Amino acid sequence: MKEKIKHIKFDNKTNPKSYFEVVQLEELLNRKLDHDICKNHIVKFYIIIFITEGNGYHTIDFVDYKYQKGSVLLVRKDQIQKFSKSATAKGYLLIFTEEFIVSHINKLEALKSFQLFNELISFPKIELQVKEHEFSDFYSLMEQIVSEYKLKDEYSISITRSALHILITKLFRIKFNNGQLPNKKKYLTEFLLLQDMVEKNCFANKKVMYYAQNMGCSTKTLNNIVQAIINKPAKNFIDEIAITQIKRLLIGTNESVKEIAYTSGFDDPANFFKYFKKFVGSSPEAFRRSHQ
Repeated sequence: MKEKIKHIKFDNKTNPKSYFEVVQLEELLNRKLDHDICKNHIVKFYIIIFITEGNGYHTIDFVDYKYQKGSVLLVRKDQIQKFSKSATAKGYLLIFTEEFIVSHINKLEALKSFQLFNELISFPKIELQVKEHEFSDFYSLMEQIVSEYKLKDEYSISITRSALHILITKLFRIKFNNGQLPNKKKYLTEFLLLQDMVEKNCFANKKVMYYAQNMGCSTKTLNNIVQAIINKPAKNFIDEIAITQIKRLLIGTNESVKEIAYTSGFDDPANFFKYFKKFVGSSPEAFRRSHQ
């Protein structure tokens, strides 16, 4: 498979062993890199984007998210993103790997932290209340992280990890208070297991029965699991993941549409065309052209 867009790995040249970096948004937009950040690229790490001034938009998995002062955008590892030039926007990016989180907290807490970035569970944008204490409290914590990052003494990494964990937990609280998290936690563990299974197997298997059998439950129970967390039927959930991965192939590789049809599990490209158009509203070719 020939890659068409850049896969960006974590690379902190000033502190390569930290697995963490803080970057000012306005500085990043003017930084000379080996890739154009205003074109689609795949990130191999997690990003928290905090807007302190101005406005603009950021694209995550082909969706444009408008931002303003107080916006927080969350980007998950392996998503496709692109920046937009803005003359007014200022803010910070916290960039980190799984290792940075996992090395500090227990596995259960780490898994919970990564749920914040799970776009299938909750919306990837948070609006902090600028006139309330939300924005100022968050900004203060961000400044503490920036200060520790610049200090780089023997204690700074541990303090930064702790502050990041607090920041993520605060974002969880805000999302919960805004009704942006699932109310029912009964099936959350099963849902995350199912999500991982679907993301790995959706091209080979798109039937609810397959996943029910592998989860050791009935199709009714599987539907109950998905409905409880994201209020959708299991089949819609499977198709949504498959379509996202097909979009990533269309934009991220040089494979022909016919080759992508076969890769996606379709024996007949015509059926692939119908499947894609049903969910996206355009042909695979038109979608690819519109995101060049």
